[in-house]
Amino acid sequence: MIPFANRFHGHNSLSFVYKNGRAVRSRHATIKFTSNPHRDQTRIAVVISKKVLKSAVKRNRVRRRIYEYMRSQLPKIQGVHDIVVVVSSAELFSIPSAELTAEFDDLMTQANLYKTSKN
Repeated sequence: MIPFANRFHGHNSLSFVYKNGRAVRSRHATIKFTSNPHRDQTRIAVVISKKVLKSAVKRNRVRRRIYEYMRSQLPKIQGVHDIVVVVSSAELFSIPSAELTAEFDDLMTQANLYKTSKN
């Protein structure tokens, strides 16, 4: 799990990212993100609708898998961002870890959230 300081707190933060953030989409998920100069650490949220996965156990498992991936990538993220991962497919529950990692690596690269060699 990611540290408490790297999590979203409150509905207004999510609505700010939804309103002002940019989006990068894949087959299974969407990453919405925006820069946040008022914070000193990157914050992350994972949103999974009941329409996507009915079972709370399955939603929580997908959420834990994504949080674990993001925790491992926190040192690579450049700057301070608010990142929301919106899950749009129930397939994330059963895909292998390597495939999940590859898909989210691709999303994070498309979003230009990783540090480059110049930074």
